[in-house]
Amino acid sequence: MEKFQTFTGVVAPLNRANIDTDAIIPKQFLKSIHRTGFGPNLFDEWRYLDHGEPGQDCSNRPLNQDFVLNQNRYKSASILLTRENFGCGSSREHAPWALSDYGFKTIIAESFADIFYNNCFKNGILPITLDEENILSLFKKTESKPGFALMVNLDEQSLIDPSGSTLVFELEKFRKDALLNGLDEIGLTLSHAAVIRVFETNYQKKYPWLFTT
Repeated sequence: MEKFQTFTGVVAPLNRANIDTDAIIPKQFLKSIHRTGFGPNLFDEWRYLDHGEPGQDCSNRPLNQDFVLNQNRYKSASILLTRENFGCGSSREHAPWALSDYGFKTIIAESFADIFYNNCFKNGILPITLDEENILSLFKKTESKPGFALMVNLDEQSLIDPSGSTLVFELEKFRKDALLNGLDEIGLTLSHAAVIRVFETNYQKKYPWLFTT
């Protein structure tokens, strides 16, 4: 997993609450267990006017021009702004895979479903929770200013807009450190590989009968 670095990205406003994981990546795309290739099917039923299937060429599919990600001003967005309870529904990890593959590095919402929130950190996505007042303020700025972007600084836990206005967000130190160092749960375990090897060696010496065949 790549280390999370400070970046400035265009914000895409998805002003809906309770967006579930089936809307993020519909069930027919769950056949693949590869982490890549899901970007073209992110929000598939909202982005396109036809029914999508795995392996389908999306370049010529009819687009829903009213959907936010199909508007030119938001096509390069790497920050998704949305409302409460984002990522509810099933626990499919394909949802953060699709968001990441599309190019989203950060999601800002009033709240997240617990399992989705945890899955974001496993896949290098930073989910940020802000109160309703600040969320609504960001929606107004995003919709009124074409190309509205935010600088995301995880180390300082801040969001900075082009005017210099700063919002500070809360995040557990453990999760913050893991993202900054590019470590998922497996990576965190492997970072203690030397200690684990010493333990296993000593354990085998102490209880050799457990390792006889």
